[in-house]
Amino acid sequence: MTGAKRRNSKRHVDTALVELGRDPHANHGVVNPPVYHASTILFPTLAALESAENGTHPGPTYGRRGTTTAQALEQTVAALDGADKAIALPSGKAAMALTFATFTRAGDHVLVSDNAYGPVRMICNDLMEKFGVETTYFDPHIGSGISKLMRPNTRLVWCESPGSLTFEMSDIPAIAAEARQRGIKVGVDNSWASPYYYKPLDHGADIAMQAGTKYLVGHSDAMVGVLSAQMDDFKSLRHMADALGYHLAPDDCYLALRGIRTLSVRLERHQANGLALAEYFAKRPEVARVIHPARPDHPDHALWQRDFKGASGLFAVVLKPGVSHNAFAAFTDGLELFGMGYSWGGYESLLLPVRPEKIRSAVPWREEGKVLRIHAGLEDLSDLTHDLDMGFDRLHAHG
Repeated sequence: MTGAKRRNSKRHVDTALVELGRDPHANHGVVNPPVYHASTILFPTLAALESAENGTHPGPTYGRRGTTTAQALEQTVAALDGADKAIALPSGKAAMALTFATFTRAGDHVLVSDNAYGPVRMICNDLMEKFGVETTYFDPHIGSGISKLMRPNTRLVWCESPGSLTFEMSDIPAIAAEARQRGIKVGVDNSWASPYYYKPLDHGADIAMQAGTKYLVGHSDAMVGVLSAQMDDFKSLRHMADALGYHLAPDDCYLALRGIRTLSVRLERHQANGLALAEYFAKRPEVARVIHPARPDHPDHALWQRDFKGASGLFAVVLKPGVSHNAFAAFTDGLELFGMGYSWGGYESLLLPVRPEKIRSAVPWREEGKVLRIHAGLEDLSDLTHDLDMGFDRLHAHG
């Protein structure tokens, strides 16, 4: 795998998505890395066993530390992220919990963006607080002003840009510059863009996280989390992952690798459908605001334009106030192509009512209308807009 990675390192990312993590000649000509189910790994010599014990063995050493299938996924994502190494984990939430557990200890302080994925608060408020780690939530727009919140015991800054409910952008380079001066680690949840459209490590972050459940897998059939980092931080993360017994099953590793092969073409369609649906909603009289960072009317559009190479299919819509519950239910319940579900990033379109005001603390959410998070899938655009048209007709019929 190492040789293949080196040969492909200068190729275009679209080619890398197809080639990385594959070594057919080492697998009897099989195009995709086979799924290796294993717990016990046998070593042919004492020297090989000793190399596993001192961390220099190049292949798998024990099932919990990952099989050859997991190594293929980790090498692929690390290369896409521009990192030395990556760790495949059971979910995006597990990846975040591992990051917090790795870089903090009792008495420490962390900073978390107020627009971050809701379950991050469970990690901070329930788990980390229990072990003596204090959390301060900050305005996603804080930029270099984050220095005012940093303390001598601050160990980690956690960002999500854009946030996956309210889609504010953060100035990651400005935040990372302040953190670097103080030896504070910066982690970024990059699930929205994936490494195809944004690479956090190139913008100053120390840890790039993504819920591979979303765009890497792309088919709504596997739970995956991945952390990418340079070698020193990777070693710390790997050690803590071993201590906690984290690993990702080989079948899920295979599904993530399979999804990566089509990441570019899927994201192009997600982006096109997402921008077209955003424009559709912007023209609807029932809509107060569309929140999509790739649109020029987004307050943080300049940041997105500066740092990102593209947009995914996820954005939000704020309806005008006054929609009754019955009318809203008539709108949602009759939709045929937009399902209601908590994830996103798969091939299917989703529409989810969300309540940002329930989780915000540093910057209260003050929009009065109902908020819908939209994921634009890969369906035909005219079918999607027709489905929404019928939904708005039902909304008015029950108003």
